[in-house]
This record gives sequence, structure tokens and C-alpha cells, in this order.
Amino acid sequence: MKLIDKLNQRQSTLFSIEILPPLKGKSIQSIFNSVDPLMEFKPAFIDVTYHREEYVYKKREGGYLEKVSIRKRPGTVGICAALVNHYDVDAVPHIICGGFSKEETENALIDLKFLGIDNVLALRGDQIKTEAVFVPEPDGHAYAIDLVHQIHGMNSGKYLDEETSDASPTNFCIGVAGYPEKHVEAPNLKTDLKHLKAKVEAGAHYIVTQMFFDNSKFFEFVAMCRAEGITVPIIPGIKILTSRTQISALPKLFHIDLPQDLLDVIDACKTEQDVKEAGISWAISQCKELVKADVPCLHFYTMGNPESTRRVASSLF
Repeated sequence: MKLIDKLNQRQSTLFSIEILPPLKGKSIQSIFNSVDPLMEFKPAFIDVTYHREEYVYKKREGGYLEKVSIRKRPGTVGICAALVNHYDVDAVPHIICGGFSKEETENALIDLKFLGIDNVLALRGDQIKTEAVFVPEPDGHAYAIDLVHQIHGMNSGKYLDEETSDASPTNFCIGVAGYPEKHVEAPNLKTDLKHLKAKVEAGAHYIVTQMFFDNSKFFEFVAMCRAEGITVPIIPGIKILTSRTQISALPKLFHIDLPQDLLDVIDACKTEQDVKEAGISWAISQCKELVKADVPCLHFYTMGNPESTRRVASSLF
């Protein structure tokens, strides 16, 4: 079922999760083990992230170094198919710019169409860790809006080869990312919102936000979106803080702020278990306020940790 239809037909706030593909060599059972504890909350959809290639240097005979491309977490499309088959749940694969040409993107979307997967999340994705800035593939997309244009075009029966005859249109519901505290590369939030509006005008049906820990920033973001003329559903992304190291790691990785009230609570914790309990308690309060505001869905970034998400969801659904 198209996600936008679920969002429009909902009677209350929905529940959804995002999961990571397992490291190469692990079985699909590791995915089922992380999803099983959360199925009692009837997720409206499950996002599956896509991880682009990385480059490492391996020492070869003779002492020289060879640059090798590796993909540590493959399997996004296969995992989506497995989730649909195993749980009868809507799976939403991430489609990214990095590492793909336009033709490779088209072929991946055709595979998804044949599998009956009709929801995608279109993202630019991060740059390769060894590169200072994002570099698109030759004949690839540089921005998420380019992906949205391509997917929307396929929904209209437009393929890259203009000589394709009697083309069957796809029927993808397209999600895009939004940033309550602005994208790290945007000069300011106003400019970031203009880019977001352009993605919606290009064909995006809904928005999922980057994680945040201060609800006021989400509410301000939604208000600014509406003032900008963005009317599609905006789904808040929730991350549960579970360790003290995340206090420095999350702001660095995701370019977000942590509210002082949360930091004060964490500072008073004596053990890592105390920190985890405090993070869960914060997330419960945060989510209760969001549900009271009738957000369309609570989207949890589980990061392979279903237990914390289960405890938060148990207090809400």
C-alpha cells in the first residue's frame, strides 16, 4: 500500500521503524531478530537504509597498496522483499545518489516495481568517508531532487531511453528527508526549506525528518514548512539516546543539538544503565508530546536496538 494513503487515512499517530542491513556475511535472521520484538505495535512501514561503497587500501605482495571498493552492508532490496514476505508489512528502501548512475537507479527501481514495493525514500546520501565533499557518479545524480524527478518521471511512464515503447509507468510513493535543524551544507534554515519545497514540488509525497531531541525545533520546523507552502505530511524521526558516548557522537555525526535539560539529566547519571533509562524516559516524554500534537507517525531510528524502541512504544501504542 502506498504510504501516503496510509498517512491520509490514519485515525491516530502511526508507528514505524528504520533498520540497517546486517554486515556482509550475516544472515537475514539478524534482521528478523531486531524486528520481531516490534511487530506487536503494527508498524505502518519499515525503512531499510542503503549504504554506499567505501574504499580501503589493502597491502599486496611486493609492499604496494591497492585501493579496493567494499560495501559493508549490502542487501537493501533483498531485505525489503524478505520483510514483505515474512511480515506482510510495507518496506521502504532508501534510494541514494552516491554510487549509482541514472541507469543503475532506473534498473533498481524496475526491480522494486517487479517485487511489488511501491514506496521509496529518495536521498542524496553521504560522501565517501575518504572524500571531503559529495561527488556524484559519472552520469549520476548530484542531489536528492534529481532522484525525485527521475522517480516521478517513471511514475509517468518516462524512462531514460526515449525510444522505450509502451512503457508501463511505476507507481512509487516518494519520501524525502527534512532537517529541523537544517542540513549541514545549507547556509541557513530558510534556504534549506526552499530546497525542501522544491523536492515536494518535484513529486515527493511526504517528509521524514532527521532525528531531534527538542520538540520545539520540530514544531517550529513544521510551522515554517507550512508557511513556505509545504503541505505534505511531515513525520518526526526519533532516536533514543542509550549511552553517554552518544552525547558527543550524535551531534558530530548528524549535526544536531542536544537540549541542556537532557544533558543535565545525563550528567546526573552514575552508570551507563542510568543513562539508558534516562534516554528512554526522555524519548517517552518527547513522543507523548508529539502524539498529543497528532503527528502523522513516529519514526524510530532503531540502529539495531529494538529493546529501547519497544519500551518507548509500549508506553504509546
